[in-house]
Amino acid sequence: MTVRIQKEDFDVSREIAALRSGNPQIGAVASFIGVVRDLNDGSTVATMTLEHYPGMTEKAIDKIIVEAKGRWQVYDALVIHRIGTLAPLDQIVLVVVTSAHRGDAFAACEFIMDYLKTQAPFWKKEQTPDGARWVEARASDDKAAERWGSKG
Repeated sequence: MTVRIQKEDFDVSREIAALRSGNPQIGAVASFIGVVRDLNDGSTVATMTLEHYPGMTEKAIDKIIVEAKGRWQVYDALVIHRIGTLAPLDQIVLVVVTSAHRGDAFAACEFIMDYLKTQAPFWKKEQTPDGARWVEARASDDKAAERWGSKG
């Protein structure tokens, strides 16, 4: 289980290869890549700046992964989340899960991403033509996380 918070971009292929390396029991790899959009809530987005609470952020993500591993048969998981100023088309987040079977890998990957959006302490500020604005939490993200039931 690996969690990295970093300014640098990541190479998806390299990260997946490293995660599954040496484990012939892996039959499924599920991944999610989040990317900066150029439009949000009706406004053009020039850049997005992501901030976090060092130490607390990694701990929160570790807890989410442990919860996923308790719910599904998962061999390993990786979460990379970028911070700093990003532009449209830049990668923001990578979630990768390995398992013996696709159902467990898909579910755990989706669970981790849903909880990452609602439980990990990140703050996003967008630069728009009208100036800078903080991105508010979305009710749809909360609803997505709620469907998994209460956290243990």
